[in-house]
Amino acid sequence: MNIKYFDNAATTRVKEEVLKEMIPYFSVQYGNPSSLYTIGRYNKKAIEKARRQVADLINCETNEIYFTASGSESDNMTLKGIAYANKEKGNHIITSKIEHPAILNSCKTLEKQGYKISYINVNKDGIIDLNELISEITNQTILISVMFANNEIGTIQPIEEISKIAKKYNIIFHTDAVQACGNIPINVKKMGIDMLSLSAHKINGPKGVGALYVKKGINFDSIINGGGQEKGKRSGTENVAGIVGLGKACEIAKKQMDNHMARLKELRDYFVEQVEENIPNAKLNGSRENRLPGNANFSFENSDSQELLFKLDSKGICVSSGSACSSGNSNPSHVLTAIGLEKKLAQGTIRFTFGEDNTKEDIDYLLENLKEFIFLS
Repeated sequence: MNIKYFDNAATTRVKEEVLKEMIPYFSVQYGNPSSLYTIGRYNKKAIEKARRQVADLINCETNEIYFTASGSESDNMTLKGIAYANKEKGNHIITSKIEHPAILNSCKTLEKQGYKISYINVNKDGIIDLNELISEITNQTILISVMFANNEIGTIQPIEEISKIAKKYNIIFHTDAVQACGNIPINVKKMGIDMLSLSAHKINGPKGVGALYVKKGINFDSIINGGGQEKGKRSGTENVAGIVGLGKACEIAKKQMDNHMARLKELRDYFVEQVEENIPNAKLNGSRENRLPGNANFSFENSDSQELLFKLDSKGICVSSGSACSSGNSNPSHVLTAIGLEKKLAQGTIRFTFGEDNTKEDIDYLLENLKEFIFLS
């Protein structure tokens, strides 16, 4: 069966150029980067090259990048690392109600340890309330963490405005940019971002590797103890092949950014237009203007997302449910609940996320099957 893949927010195909760059580090250049002999030093240089490539993508200094195993680990390092390093200053963190579980579950862990967490509301488009953000700030607030772009509905937050608020009150500002980084331009210096999480497998890199940007001068505690790799902040023998892959993926993303964005936006807009013209009562979730170029999240009236997902899968179409329904659990996702979507409508929600391999013909095939299954349901 010819697979039509429309779930690029979940993961992406590793580019051939990225894979080619990685392969030698599995079996030829296999030395431990902490070793002093030649093949160890060679791998250390490869890591530093990748660090430059990542830094160039978001316009930061090379020594401000720390490699991790995932975006989730980067989020955990931020919340827990900042909380533990600043416990004498304060115990309050502000985040939003639509964050990735890596943020929300880290917050729950910190709450059990006595930290106070404020969860900011969002409007119907998924944008946080800046006035509410300001009102939640206290003299105990040590961190504001708001995601750059939402993984379900694609909404992009007013990052620069949030940063200005954080700076005014001398609070560290972190953003989970896993969905945004490599898909839209990010300049951490211009935007005033203090810390940022990113992941390789969202931008045609390998799974199992991510990075954390930390602005010079910001102190955070390590949450993984060991041999002191990554300047003592993230111990563990480095995943050299993965890091090399992340670096190459970032380099390609930077070069292709404008064309990539324009092409995805064209495909997305065509899909949205066709759905709204041909499927009655289809509701686009998230902001129309401030959203990722490849994201279209729709709720279909009187439909069940799980049933739709399996029917589309039978035709070789890969999409994901916008509802976090699982076996025995019919509750809609926290994101759809936060934007005020009715439970019945939320349960008919599908996320379509486009990538560089998609074509207009692929989308026509998707539309043909989507219409058929919805009208038959």
